[in-house]
Amino acid sequence: MSAQSIKIDDLPIGRFHIKIAGLTFGAHFTDGYILGLIGIAFTLLSPQMHLDAFWQGLIGASALIGLFLGSLFFGWISDKVGRQKIFLVSFVLITIASVMQFYAETAMQLFLCRVLIGIGLGGDFSVGHAMLAEFSPKKHRGVLLGSFSVIWTFGYVAATFVGTAMLNLGDDAWRWMLASSAIPAALILIARIGTPESPRWLVNQGRIAEARAIVKKHLGDNVELDETRSTETRSGYAVLFSREYRKRTAFNCLFFVCIVMPYFAIYTFLPSILQKMGLAEGFGTELMLNMLLILGALIGIWCTVKFSRRGFLINSFIILAVALFLLAALPGSAAFLMVLVFGVFTLVLSAVSNLVGVFPAESFPTEVRASGIGLATAVSRLGSAVSTFLLPVSVAGIGLSPTMGILAAILALGAIISWAWAPETKSLTLSQACKAQSPVESREGVTAKVAAPI
Repeated sequence: MSAQSIKIDDLPIGRFHIKIAGLTFGAHFTDGYILGLIGIAFTLLSPQMHLDAFWQGLIGASALIGLFLGSLFFGWISDKVGRQKIFLVSFVLITIASVMQFYAETAMQLFLCRVLIGIGLGGDFSVGHAMLAEFSPKKHRGVLLGSFSVIWTFGYVAATFVGTAMLNLGDDAWRWMLASSAIPAALILIARIGTPESPRWLVNQGRIAEARAIVKKHLGDNVELDETRSTETRSGYAVLFSREYRKRTAFNCLFFVCIVMPYFAIYTFLPSILQKMGLAEGFGTELMLNMLLILGALIGIWCTVKFSRRGFLINSFIILAVALFLLAALPGSAAFLMVLVFGVFTLVLSAVSNLVGVFPAESFPTEVRASGIGLATAVSRLGSAVSTFLLPVSVAGIGLSPTMGILAAILALGAIISWAWAPETKSLTLSQACKAQSPVESREGVTAKVAAPI
């Protein structure tokens, strides 16, 4: 390495990094927008299609079911054929399926359209996280990956305002609402044309000259890429469940699912939940919670930079579990206290959700990174699909408070899993982060040197 050269991991943030981040964030904005709209659309859709609790839950979970399928399939394919192709194909599917929602005449047709949207989003999540992690400098990787949650939240909140504004469009308002997701999807698809392949993936395929050309063109003549190829001869899910990686695979799947199951279940049906809690005073409480989602996502970026990844995750799970248990136990007469606790829950849940974009991308080597991210995303979306489907059924069967208690227990389980298996990956290069151990895994049985508690 010459005196003037700089490693790709040590680069300052540049225009190209911002561009890749922006193109990747587009999937999360679209995902938040799509999932945010369905709750509002249900107010018109349910009586028009005569949907019972079963179909409400199934349509509410449909995009999440698709995310499960898309994450598994496209994550695996991406490790074999590259990131760039899936980066485009995924949004072709999302755009087409978004338009198709307008013409749905039955609950089954709408369900299938949203499953197709989810498949595209799932593939994009796997590839987008991997691509951004592989281009990002180590100093800024946590912020860039953690910002996914912020953008998702903006999409979700934007859907709330757009959907509310569209309610007066008549009987077909829900069609225009759901089909409107084709607009951001099409814009993102156009902007992604010409995106380069990941140079780290190319190096791992032995295509060194192509990797060097991409680095030179987009990052500079003096930027040096680590050209060491992995000695791992296997790929895909066999590696993820091998002795070396199975604990981190289990951790990424389980912590992810413990965060998103309460998140999607509660916020997909937020208007009806607030009504059952006696907190639906016009649009005020819902607006406040949506604003807290945005504030929490921004705070989460700061926490990702300021605190250890591990400590931030564990402490957040504890706070969330306590808050949800309180919401389950508080009487309906304690309206002010319930709003306060719900606000704390919303703020912390949104903040810690930043880590679902960080840990999976930092936990796996290049040859299985997209597969690892895809598997973690798939399991999380399967869990959130189950919780979203079961929430209206559970509320109708056992009531809101016991249902909240079950979701709180899931968060408590997340705290235990994170304490046992969460590694510390802050301030490490991507290759070092992939080898980081949790304190419980380390031979000494004490906190690894890279770890620092909050």
